[in-house]
Amino acid sequence: MDCIFCKIVAGEIPCYKVYEDNDYLSFLDIRPLNLGHLLVIPKKHHRRVWDAENIGEYYEVVWKIANAMKKALDTDYIVSTVFWEEVAHAHVWLVPRFEGDGHGWAVDLSNIKDISEDEMKKISEKIGKYIQ
Repeated sequence: MDCIFCKIVAGEIPCYKVYEDNDYLSFLDIRPLNLGHLLVIPKKHHRRVWDAENIGEYYEVVWKIANAMKKALDTDYIVSTVFWEEVAHAHVWLVPRFEGDGHGWAVDLSNIKDISEDEMKKISEKIGKYIQ
């Protein structure tokens, strides 16, 4: 299988890790729509979110990370989106929203932000500190 997310899970491709346990991994998106935009994936390969084993546990992890993002990024507005067309491995996007972020009322998928590696590292660590 040639899945980029499976390669990230295996450590073959680096990522800005935010959270990891035995079953799930969260990392910053390399094409962020806003500072802190991240993905939450099951480590075991599933094509779609609804194919994942124990979806309730999966969404408990999503909930935990979204709440950490709210604290770390000082925002109450976190957009949660499920995609599977671009990468055929279950993943939930969590995109923080900020006043004046250039997205308007809905997230503009073409409005990718240029965030430095240093800033990506700092924000992944900051969000990670708030996860309980």
